[in-house]
Amino acid sequence: MALKATIFKADLQIADMDRNYYGVHSLTLARHPSETEERLMVRLLAFALYADEQLSFGKGISTEDEPDLWQKDLTGAIERWIDVGLPDERRLRKACGRADQVAVLAYGGRAADIWWTQNQDKLCRLQNLSVLLLASETTEALTKLANRNMRLQCTIQDGQIWLSDAEGMPLVIPMTTLSTATAARR
Repeated sequence: MALKATIFKADLQIADMDRNYYGVHSLTLARHPSETEERLMVRLLAFALYADEQLSFGKGISTEDEPDLWQKDLTGAIERWIDVGLPDERRLRKACGRADQVAVLAYGGRAADIWWTQNQDKLCRLQNLSVLLLASETTEALTKLANRNMRLQCTIQDGQIWLSDAEGMPLVIPMTTLSTATAARR
């Protein structure tokens, strides 16, 4: 018997003063049986960072030809492709050919450092790719916010990110920029 996805609901309020984006999103996230809560919360953070009315979650971890999140225009062209974790360099190269902008939120501690060291030269050549690194302490703290029914607030100002739930103090989310997109494809 196949295991079913676990459903998480998140009411996410976003105040992104850097992009002048303010919104409230009622999200439903399906956690694949092989997905950790850590990865689920990084996907939710990715949504908050790139929030847009057209941004949506992909079909999931078991679908190879879709990202974790993507944003399409009205014609179906991919404006933004977002992966979390440590994706294969070939996958990212292909994504850069399909989307105007590609972003990776890498995490995983020492494994992420090794992944970056092995792929840095090739990935830095992709002009529409941005790579951000989350420290393992940050993703562990994010995991503590995971709940089947979440009410979260995310504030972004001057490159600083704060995420909080109804009960707790804001979690400051530091990220390291490993690579920045230098140009959009179109």
